[in-house]
Amino acid sequence: MPMRSSPAGLGRRTASLTDGHLSKQAIVYVRQSTPQQIVDHKESRERQYALADYAAMLGWPRERIVVIDEDQGRSGRTLEQRPGFQHLLSEVALDHVGLVLGLELSRLSRSSKDWYHLLELCAVFGTLLADQDGIYDANDTNDRLVLGLKGTMSEVELSTMRNRLERGKLHKAQRGELIMEVPCGYLKLPTGEVIQEPDEQARASVQLVLDKFAELGSFGKVYRYFARNKVCVGTRIHQGPRRGELTWRRLSRALLGRILHHPIYAGAYSYGRRRVDPKRTAASGGKLRMRQVPMSEWQVLKRDRFPAYITWERYLANQEQLLKNRSWPDGPGVPRAGLALLPGLLTCGACGRRMHAGYRTKAKPYYECMRRKLEGSSCCGLGAAAVDELVGQQVLSALQPAALELSLQTLQHVHEERQRLHQQWQQRMERVAYEAQRSERQYQAVEPENRLVARTLEQRWEEALRAEQTLREEYDRFAQYQPQELDAEQRARIMALASDIPALWHAPQTPAADRKEIIRLVVERVVVHVRPDSDRVAVEIRWRGGLMTNHEIVRSVARYESLEAYAQMLKRIKQLRRDGLTITQVAKQLNNEGYRTPRSRNGYTSTLVRKLLSRLRHSKERHRRK
Repeated sequence: MPMRSSPAGLGRRTASLTDGHLSKQAIVYVRQSTPQQIVDHKESRERQYALADYAAMLGWPRERIVVIDEDQGRSGRTLEQRPGFQHLLSEVALDHVGLVLGLELSRLSRSSKDWYHLLELCAVFGTLLADQDGIYDANDTNDRLVLGLKGTMSEVELSTMRNRLERGKLHKAQRGELIMEVPCGYLKLPTGEVIQEPDEQARASVQLVLDKFAELGSFGKVYRYFARNKVCVGTRIHQGPRRGELTWRRLSRALLGRILHHPIYAGAYSYGRRRVDPKRTAASGGKLRMRQVPMSEWQVLKRDRFPAYITWERYLANQEQLLKNRSWPDGPGVPRAGLALLPGLLTCGACGRRMHAGYRTKAKPYYECMRRKLEGSSCCGLGAAAVDELVGQQVLSALQPAALELSLQTLQHVHEERQRLHQQWQQRMERVAYEAQRSERQYQAVEPENRLVARTLEQRWEEALRAEQTLREEYDRFAQYQPQELDAEQRARIMALASDIPALWHAPQTPAADRKEIIRLVVERVVVHVRPDSDRVAVEIRWRGGLMTNHEIVRSVARYESLEAYAQMLKRIKQLRRDGLTITQVAKQLNNEGYRTPRSRNGYTSTLVRKLLSRLRHSKERHRRK
């Protein structure tokens, strides 16, 4: 068949077309990398679509020319996010394609892996490729060399452009001037200056988040506090027609995490706090996945650049507290539900590993060494009741001298807490009252005859009035539940509870998590030395501040032989029986003399004494047989 040359301006033909090629489809692949390019670079788009005319001039019927433009606005970096390119590969692999046309090879792919995949398929099925410079055959050595070089240059071009942009961004960030968006609580002015949110309520809500975390010390507790009290946070809309507008929403976990982790609230400028995670990105099909990096790996950190809500020292303390709250092997974690009081603090004296709290029954927690649990060591565990009771008594003794001061601080804290919540409600009511007045002014300003506008404004005014009434009713219910000022009876109850710390500690209404939190405020670590052949346990309490005290407790054991006074108790039982005491009298005498049972705290009964006497008789019979 005679060879067909390409029209002027579209390059010189380097590969011949045959009837086999013309009997198949010609696919025109159209792609622009970003939505902005689609809008701004119209000429490039038109040139790509014009390749369909070029295919028709080469001899393809119009109905056999397919235009694939599904990848408009998508990068050519990867294959996964481009359904159009995947469609092209499948058509070539089905031997449906005679010619693939693209304005430039970079339109087809910016990845050597994907590009050579297409080349291999075209070579196997005899498909030609064409761009603005000519037509190429993937089976021809010279054409293959040119195609390979063009694919490599396309990939390098993408890396070059990306590096140029990244270095420009980094250079601007090193001056502290690269500010894309600011989090809630801040506002970026048209001049580029960053100031605190002008709205008083929005600033107060952010400050409340940071203050409550300093007080409660837990992400979850702060989140539940805001949800329980229905406190909203003011945020600015960053995209869309309402961009820059202040909106109010409930505090979400994602928003709370940003407020607690972002250094801008301490007045610092940062850049490079997150990096692309290649593994997660590849696993998600090319969609970018980020990971947080330690502060030592941040590319830019400049302190005292913005107005701050907290000090830099408080920010570092918050980050340290968040790390401690994680349930890692080297951290105590957050106090959780459960009757055991020392999870995260109790350490095995034999191996130095942390002891894990397990629950054989719901009411009887048990501490077990993690080394024994994971490696099968000989370390022993113990029931939680004895050691928890000891540590609780020691903590109460340490807190008793501060009872009066604690009661006064509690009164002040409750008063300030209620004042702050009522202030939040007052600001919310002030805002809805302003919206209602604004709607009224808009309605009054319209001409009465213009009913098309007046009806809409009247409806908005009525909605604003209903919102104001609803909020006032909610505030009335809140004020009834938590009055702004404490009455005399409430003050007396708070003083009585705060001054009687043991009663507050043992009250059924006091949750175990609160007891754990109190213990962690004064106790740094508790080390127990448990011996398998004894019911005596040495306990070492390391207090915050460096003080260390030593104690001894008696644990529950599984066997009588593990009791330290077992041999002495057997001798005493024999002596009491020789003296003529009944079994019931023997049990009573053992309890009076302080002898303990292995498990039960109820003391010895006649049934237990009979079992011990039976042991003595069996022991004598074995000795006689020997």
